[in-house]
Amino acid sequence: MERKLIVAATGNVHKLREFREILPEYEFAIAKDLGFSDEVEETGKTFEENALIKARAVANALHLPALADDSGLCVDALGGAPGIFSARYSFLLGSPAERKDRDAENRRCLLQGLQGKTDRRAHFCCAVALVFPNGLELTAEGKSFGRILEAEEGSGGFGYDPLFWSDELQKSFASAREEEKNAVSHRGRALQALKERLASLASP
Repeated sequence: MERKLIVAATGNVHKLREFREILPEYEFAIAKDLGFSDEVEETGKTFEENALIKARAVANALHLPALADDSGLCVDALGGAPGIFSARYSFLLGSPAERKDRDAENRRCLLQGLQGKTDRRAHFCCAVALVFPNGLELTAEGKSFGRILEAEEGSGGFGYDPLFWSDELQKSFASAREEEKNAVSHRGRALQALKERLASLASP
């Protein structure tokens, strides 16, 4: 049976790998590989709004189903920051734009912002949006709760994973195996919820 094609509205290889692992029944293509080169400005005020903006842009341009996500780390002691600005956190705080390892710089700024704070509770949040050329739009959300460590642990994952201690796994995301992380991660849960919505559409 031929797998249905979905265009991934992301250039992030880590996210693409998670898409493929959690939704193996679909064939994923990268939007850029199909000729989509536009820079989509994320002007939404929520994760869901940003995911929809990206998915709509790709679906409308390529006339194919498009899947996008927007996710971030929300830290209680920082009033929910960095939130939707997680990927650009250090830049917004004044870090030089030419810094090559933006992930490491984001983590450094996060630790600096939490200096002297005892409340280190945090959660990852992810919203996914699947938009079809006919106008059908499906969204789902997932969260994963934990706390921010005082120093990095683990060599896997990406982004804030070395600093995020998962309550459920009792280890940092960067110390977890991929299958462990996918089982409890915000993106894994959002994709599973989306998968259930797709299944309900297909059932009589």
